Amino acid sequence: MNFNRELDVRGLHCPLPILRAKKALAEMDAGHVLKVVATDPGSVRDFQAFCKQTGHELVSNTATDAREFEFVIRHR
Repeated sequence: MNFNRELDVRGLHCPLPILRAKKALAEMDAGHVLKVVATDPGSVRDFQAFCKQTGHELVSNTATDAREFEFVIRHR
């Protein structure tokens, strides 16, 4: 999938991945797509809750073999 911006929050723990994603999304236009790469296992539930609360669309949520989590979020 194509994305407009990528955010690397590897090595950061809650709440920093969400706060950085929130800031990045605030700088983006509606319909744009943000890809986030994180290593905090808690980020899976955090990003699900964040998108539900803010109305942004969590397009995909995948885990890699390198113990990384990739989130693709469409700005609403």
